[in-house]
Amino acid sequence: MRGYEYAGYERTIDSHIKNLRRKLGASGAEVLETVLGVGYRLALRRDDAS
Repeated sequence: MRGYEYAGYERTIDSHIKNLRRKLGASGAEVLETVLGVGYRLALRRDDAS
């Protein structure tokens, strides 16, 4: 039974990122970047033509 001290599962975020990358298809790995020792970040490209 989980009480108030329950902090969650360690790999929950990893599972969500994996599922998002799968749903995004080929561009999933480019959009969701892994930052070692920190976590993840959303890598959006800017249009430099402006």
